[in-house]
Order: sequence, then structure tokens, then C-alpha cells
Amino acid sequence: MIRIVSYIGLLAGLLILAVLIVWQGIGEIVDLLVASGFSLLLLPIVWLPSLFFAIISWYYLFPVERIPPFKELSLALWMGRAINTLLPVATIGGEIAKARLLMLWGRDGIDASASVLVDKTVQALALVPWAIIGTALLVYLAIDNELAKLILLGTFLLGLGIVGFVIIQRAGLFGFITRFIGKFHTSDGWGQITNKAQDVDLIVKEIYSNKKRFFASIIWRTVGLVWQTSEVWLACYLLGYPISLIEALMLKSLTSIITDIAFVIPNGYGVQEGGYLMLGPFIGLSPEVALTISLATRIRELSVDLPGLLYWHNIEAKFLLKKSPKTTS
Repeated sequence: MIRIVSYIGLLAGLLILAVLIVWQGIGEIVDLLVASGFSLLLLPIVWLPSLFFAIISWYYLFPVERIPPFKELSLALWMGRAINTLLPVATIGGEIAKARLLMLWGRDGIDASASVLVDKTVQALALVPWAIIGTALLVYLAIDNELAKLILLGTFLLGLGIVGFVIIQRAGLFGFITRFIGKFHTSDGWGQITNKAQDVDLIVKEIYSNKKRFFASIIWRTVGLVWQTSEVWLACYLLGYPISLIEALMLKSLTSIITDIAFVIPNGYGVQEGGYLMLGPFIGLSPEVALTISLATRIRELSVDLPGLLYWHNIEAKFLLKKSPKTTS
């Protein structure tokens, strides 16, 4: 069901994106991109530290005595992010891939599963201060107080939902699900699955109990989001329409929140562009320039995410080839 919704979201997003590009004028957008030339390749380089901050954030979500090597965390997060960005997986498939990759490299599956679950929660929690920053700047710039109120209301509701999800996790989410399914499942091996699920719940509780590391993880994830402002600021400068860092911070924050809310549309295709079209004119950017800025930041998907997706495919292919002789013998 999730996959079907994701595919529908992908088609809808691409359709919206195509309509927006045609509406604003393909020629003008292409001219702006071509005029900037290869200098736009600097955008992924400027963005890269935010990936490093995300790795540090995940690092804090493992039991101290069993933290995987930094290289493995880096590769797994890079590939997981690429999957979430480029494939219709409702931003969940990449998280599963992160845990699976760590297990393929010999790390404990229970630790990996628990850390990925909490990491997804941290990603959501980091959106709250991120949205507050953007909304506060919206008010500071005296742009649209009514819009700011709506965003704050949405952020409050998001925060309540996340808190509820954390409470459910601490109460033993996996154990509850497997016990419930076990009432209708007669397989002899189901008891072992239930036990593993309960072990995951125990590690999740252990991660949450270390409040210092948990909040450090949220801070690092938020810092990574703030850093992405540099990509928007530089894109505006390279395209010949410079804006202040405060304006770039507001623009990046609120467009990111809009995109994350519409998570059923893979990579926010069309949604991100709509956010730029809505907010760009508030800071003096014409619609076609705002749309071009959004498209320019997507260069990262080709230079960073696509190689990550191909590397993940290579790893999975090698694993299947290594496994196939055993299954056929």
C-alpha cells in the first residue's frame, strides 16, 4: 500500500513540477542555469558538511560500547539518503537500507534497527526548531504574519505527533506489534521474532534514557539543516540574484518544512518548487528566478545521491552473487 501511494505521489509530483516549469517559461529557466555555467557545481560541495553533521547525529544513537566505525556510518547514511531521495519509498526505505547495510558489514542487527528507528524520530524532532527558526524570521522580516501563524500551528501539531510516537516507542512498539500479530500467526518461529523485537525495544529505551546523547543528536541534526542555508544563499548569488543570509535561512527553512510535510511525494518534486514560488516573491525574487533556484539545488541529486544509489545497488548485487551458490547447492 505504501509503495502504491509513493508511486502515485511520484507521478503527481513530477506532473506538478513539469506544469510549473512550463508555466514559468522553460526558456528563461534554462537561460538562467546556462548563464551560471559550471559554477553551480559548487552547490553540492557547499552542502556536503550537512551530511557530515547527520552522520555525527546518528553516531550518538548507538550504545556507547557498540558504536560502528565512522566509515560504515558514513557510507550507510549516504546510501540510505540516496534511496530516500531518488526512489519512491516514502522516506522509509532508506532507513531500512541503513540498518541492513550495517548488518551486512557484521554489526548487530538489534542495535542497527533500534538506532535507525530513533534516528528517524530525531530527524522529525529536528524539524520543530527548524520550523520555528524559519517562522521567526518570517515575522522578523515582516513578510506575512498570517502565514507564520499557520506554520506555527502546523509545527505544534507535528510536535505533538512526534511526542506521541516517542512515547509509543518507549512503551515497546516492536514487542507490541509482534505479540499482536502472534495471536493470528501460528508459525513455530514467530516466538523468536517476538523476542528479537523485544530486544530492539530494550535498546530503544536505552538510547532514550541517555538524554545527553539523545539531545546532542537532535542538535547536530538541526545544525545540519541550518547549514543547508548556504546552498540556497550561494545558488542565489551564482544566479545573479543575491539575498541576505537571513532571507536565505527563512527561504530554506520553510520550503524544507513544506517538502517534509508532503513526504508521500518522493523528494518533494513539485512541492519544493511550489514552496519557492510562494516564498521567493516575498524577498524580491521573481517566480522564474525562485523556481530556477529550486532546480539548481537539485544538482546535488545527480552529483551526490545518484552515485550513492548506484553504490548501494553494487553492494546488494555483490551480496546476492555471494549468496547464490549457497542457495543453489
